[in-house]
Amino acid sequence: MADDDLEDLELLEAAIRDQHTNATFHKVTSGRAVLRLLKGLHEKDLPCLIVLDYNMPELTGAEVLVELAKSTRYQWVAKVILSTSNSPGYVKECRNLGAIDYLVKPTSLVGMREVVHKLMTYCERTGPSPGK
Repeated sequence: MADDDLEDLELLEAAIRDQHTNATFHKVTSGRAVLRLLKGLHEKDLPCLIVLDYNMPELTGAEVLVELAKSTRYQWVAKVILSTSNSPGYVKECRNLGAIDYLVKPTSLVGMREVVHKLMTYCERTGPSPGK
């Protein structure tokens, strides 16, 4: 997950760990950092899901989606925007750039657990990557 709000990162991680104790979770705080992290992973170690905040330093979630779309390496990875903004323009932009969903951040752990349940279904639906 890429988000510049550390509390949101911790809330999401806690909700994921509650439901999926063996999940591997990478946290970064900027758009450029997520691109560096992904570039450094071997293809077989790519995540099943990339969760991006829309408003981040260096690159927005939408700009990260643009960069990811430049490589077939990430075509099988599900990409979701999880943002405090529910701007219809942002939603349309991100979906057009390859996000399979755009979700508004919940403010509670219970709400985040519901989001995590939905996010994990995207991992189950992603197709096989060349490295897996």
